[in-house]
This record gives sequence, C-alpha cells and structure tokens, in this order.
Amino acid sequence: MNIRVRFAPSPTGYFHVGGARTALYNWLLARHHGGTFILRIEDTDQNRYQPEALDDLLASLRWLGLNWDEGPEAGGDYGPYFQSQRLALYQKYARQLVKEGWAYYCYCSPERLAQMRRGQRAPGMSAGYDRHCRNLTAQQRAEHEAQGIVPVVRFKTPLEGTTTYVDTVRGRSTVENHTLDDLVLLKSDGFPTYHLANVVDDHLMAITHILRGDEWLPSVPRHVLLYQAFGWTPPVYAHLPVILSPTGKGKMSKRKTVGPGGQEYDVLVRDFRGKGYLPEAMINFLALVGWGYDDKTEIFSREELIRHFTLEGVNKSPAGFSYDKLDWLNGVYIRNLAAGDLADHLMPVLRDAGFAPDPATVRRVVPLVQERLKRLTDVVALTDFFFTDEIACDPAALVGKKMTLETSMAALEKAIAAMASLPDFEKETLETALRALAGELGLKAGQLFGIIRIAVTGKKVSPPLFGTLHLLGRERSLERMQQALETGRAALAEK
Repeated sequence: MNIRVRFAPSPTGYFHVGGARTALYNWLLARHHGGTFILRIEDTDQNRYQPEALDDLLASLRWLGLNWDEGPEAGGDYGPYFQSQRLALYQKYARQLVKEGWAYYCYCSPERLAQMRRGQRAPGMSAGYDRHCRNLTAQQRAEHEAQGIVPVVRFKTPLEGTTTYVDTVRGRSTVENHTLDDLVLLKSDGFPTYHLANVVDDHLMAITHILRGDEWLPSVPRHVLLYQAFGWTPPVYAHLPVILSPTGKGKMSKRKTVGPGGQEYDVLVRDFRGKGYLPEAMINFLALVGWGYDDKTEIFSREELIRHFTLEGVNKSPAGFSYDKLDWLNGVYIRNLAAGDLADHLMPVLRDAGFAPDPATVRRVVPLVQERLKRLTDVVALTDFFFTDEIACDPAALVGKKMTLETSMAALEKAIAAMASLPDFEKETLETALRALAGELGLKAGQLFGIIRIAVTGKKVSPPLFGTLHLLGRERSLERMQQALETGRAALAEK
C-alpha cells in the first residue's frame, strides 16, 4: 500500500502543540512507510479564518522540520489543497447524494431550529434534528423554493441497523443508527460542513490513514455511513489520545493552560520557539506525548523516530504534557550541540534581547554556559554582562558571607592589586592567585570569589568565575572591580 496521510488544520488561531503532535504522527507514519504527507487547509469557516494563522502554521511546521510532500506551496496532483477552492466538488457530491436518496433538502429556518432545540431540553427528549424535512413531497419542496428559501443538504441517516467501524488505537465499535442525527452536509451558502468536505477530500486525495485527535471519534460512524453512501472504502482510522493540562485535570487549553500552582503555561508552537526550545527537542518530546517505543527510551533522533514509529505504539489513555520533561530534554539537546552550532542559535536570542553580540565573543561564551542552559533564552540572564558595560552593583550585594562592607572592600582592593600584577590572565593563573589571596586574608575562597563575582557581573549566580574573568579580560575586569570598590567606599562614607 502507498501510505498517504494528511494533516488538515483549520487556520482559525495560532498553531497549538496539540496540532503539532497530530502533524508529527502523520509525518512519522508517512516517513516510516516511505509514503506521502499531505497538508490540506480546511478553511471553509470563513468567519473564523485568519490569514495570519495560516502564516504561523506554515512557519511553525517548517521550524519543526515537518516538510509536506503535497499542499500549499508544494503543489501536487490532488489539489487544490485549500477547501475554499474546492466548493464545486462538494456541491456536486451533495447533489449526487440527494439524487440517489442518501440526502435531502432541508428548509427549516434558524428560528424553527432554535424552537425545536428548546423543546428538546425537556427530560426524556432526544436531541438532534427532528427530520421535519426528510420526507417532503416534491410539491412541498417547490413551495419552499418559491418563497426564496435556500435549503441546506442533510444526510438521510438510516433509521435502523448499526454501523461498525474499527479504530487502530481504540478497537472495534458499533453504534445504533437511530442514535445518529441527520447531519448537515452542505450549508445554504454553498459551503460544506466538516463532515462532507472531510470525506470527499480524503477519498479524492487517496488518503489511506486518518490520524487525528480523539475529539473526532464521535464523527466516525457518520463518516462511515457517508463512505457507504458513496460506495467508497473508508481509510484506516487512528484517533490520538487527548493531551492533558499540567494539572492532569481536563484537556490542555487552546491558548493558555494553567499548572497546579495556578501559573500559566504556553501552548502555542510560536511561544515555545520564542522561549528558546530547539525544534529537535520539541519533536522528540511531542513524539512521547501519547506514543512510546518501550518503557525506558526517551531520547530519539528524528531518524530513530521514523524507524520506530508505528500506530501500535500509540496509547489510548490521555497523555500528560510535562513542561519539566520538555525543559530537561531541551537541555540535553543543547548540551549535545557543537559549540559553533550553539553559538549560531544564541546570536539571534541575544540580538532579540537588545544586544549587539560579537560572534567571536558568543563562541567564547558557549563553553561557560552550555551545561547550564535549559532553554536558549536562558543565555540572556546568564551572560548579559558580557555584552554591556553598564553593571550596577548594590553595595549590600558586595558584602561577602559573614563579612562587613568594610572588610569586603578591603578584600576587593587586595584582589584588584593581585590581579593587576599577574603575568597573564589565564584561568589557571587567576584561580591560583585568588585562592592564595583568600588564604592570606583569612577568608574562605567562596567569600572572596563571591565579592569579585558581584563586582564584575552584578550577579550572585554567573558562569564559572575564572572563565568569566578570562573572557572579560584584564582591563574590563579590573575596571569593573574598581567601580565596585568606589561604590562600596561611597556607601561606607555615608554611614
């Protein structure tokens, strides 16, 4: 079988990680079998369509590396790939169903439908369309049309019997036909509903497997009946488990999701990209949100995912989205980058933070921070002092542990003199001299190092001190330490 799968989003909002997982599983299945991954844009809901959402979708898929074989900008033999450009096809197949007795024209007004729904709120009343127009005579239809009423087309669901379907993840299910309503296939404006467009397009585009979220599971028996009405063979279905919010209670939100402590978490692909996650880490992480190869392997290259991915590995239980695990995975991928590659990733992050980083400096910074980064954006808080000369020192912060401001400034003055006289400014030379100085002053090394760290970086936590001093250089380091000394002395004078 030539495997053909499709990812068919509606661009009504920015691209969600749930959609990204669906796209990934489709892409992996296609790549695993040497098949075709199709991108189809379901844009028939013109009231909610957002052009900027389409741009975000395409950019996010490219960032994730989920290249499509057919679809917008790629072309293909089964286009067009925007449903809004396929209206004539849907209208043709809707008329065919009416002609063959599988569908009918419905002239019910919105007011009548609203009144019907209100009446169905009573206990024991079944919900759904009451089939008022299902058996209209030709004369009754003509009378409605003479009044200028433009009908919708509804599917004539069988009133008896059952419909059985098999889902690869969920197994076999059987539904009593009388529990299904006569769903609308074609709206009065000529646009199809999801159900008609979905079935027609999947058949005409020769889709063999449908992988989508399990919120669409109730639609399957309706779609199977539509396939039967057309005389077509349904594709293989696989409905993916719901992604839970960080609280574990309920489905992940479409815009922001709330954690156990009430904090908000990102859910849009663009936000994860902006927060400094690597696409390789996102792909690895999303693959594990609902699928597993075994009970121990957590790190997969893209090639390994393609080799191992099967539908049998997809879970039917709800899948948790662990932000802590994503951070851990992203850190692993950052640490595995070559230094030059990481520097290339960090350059735009630093520029976005308002700095004008020198590429050579960034490459020299990488060994100091690579082990500490969980996200690319962490580099800003860790290294901003390398890219600016404005270091603000609070006199209180310059006080060493169990020291006074006076003894701290005396130690800082000694450190300046010792560092100024060193034959070189290499890390080993600095460490040897400053450890010896701490001993001479009767201080623990951490006390002296902490004062120097605050003086040159303005931070209590920074990259390794001696690598930092070496990279800053003798002149900049001593200049900052002298400024800190003057700040401390000014504070002492005010006492």
